Amino acid sequence: MSESSRVPLTPEILIPRLGEYLVERGLVTPQQLQQALEQQSRLRNLGETRPLGYILVEMGALSREDLDAATTEQLIQLRSALQEANEHLERRVRERTAELQTALQQLSSINDLKANLVANISHELRTPLTHLKGYLELLLAGEFGPLNTEQLNALGIIQRSAERLGNLIEDLIQFSVTERDQVYLHVTPSNLYDLTSSVYKRSLSKARDHQIALDLKIPTEPYLVDADFEKISWVLMQLVDNAIKFTPPGGKVILQATPEDNFIQFQVIDTGIGVPPDRIDQIFEPFFQLDGSSTRKAGGTGLGLALARRIVEAHGSVIHVYSRPGEGSQFEFALKVHQD
Repeated sequence: MSESSRVPLTPEILIPRLGEYLVERGLVTPQQLQQALEQQSRLRNLGETRPLGYILVEMGALSREDLDAATTEQLIQLRSALQEANEHLERRVRERTAELQTALQQLSSINDLKANLVANISHELRTPLTHLKGYLELLLAGEFGPLNTEQLNALGIIQRSAERLGNLIEDLIQFSVTERDQVYLHVTPSNLYDLTSSVYKRSLSKARDHQIALDLKIPTEPYLVDADFEKISWVLMQLVDNAIKFTPPGGKVILQATPEDNFIQFQVIDTGIGVPPDRIDQIFEPFFQLDGSSTRKAGGTGLGLALARRIVEAHGSVIHVYSRPGEGSQFEFALKVHQD
């Protein structure tokens, strides 16, 4: 196409169905529109593209002034429609935002109610349990008279069950506190040996009862880590306790601490049943049980890992899990080495 015959760009190319609009306005007849469309098709086959309105003007079916006026009217209508659509969209966004805010407020209220309910029930349970444990200790100490072997064994079982119940209640109380408030930390330079060996010693009897080999692997040189000693001890106890709980007799659990740059990497490794990949995230949800059946062998509230993750995250770290069903699991997190 020569420079003189090139069709200039016009607003018409922005308007869909211009031909139908021109027929509706009575500016062209259906026959003229059909002829123009056929001409446009022929030109397209020849590699030339021309706007429909331009062809109608060339045919003498439409004046340039009428084409410009119709184009302007269509552009105004399209602009109005677009503005109305934008206003409708903005209105829907505001409505949905308000609905989501209301839903979040309701969810927050439900969570507060749940946390308060758990806290109240837990405190009410702790009071009679304290009395129960006190009288058990008096009975075992012979304060109410001598006991035979069978009675002592029975009271020993009751005492262990009371201790387990006490631990479950403390988990519930800790959970309710972290639900309502942020995790409060008392971070101090904590001795790595004291931190890990205390957990190891407290876990030995349970490991023996389950016929599990428990091993502690820590560096020989002294290290201090920035941590809340009590809370990180509790986290390690939970991880070791879970590892023992889900490892069959004859298996092995390792509590390990490894220096890496300016961090200590804490690891609890077991040869247990493992966790399916699609359920790893779920095990950190409150009240989640890996085996939720009524015949499940492992007890607990399902709060241990949820609380452990919150405590570790409050320290600025993250718990990572590596596991294969039937082969075992590895839970790990890192804490900073204390710098003088």
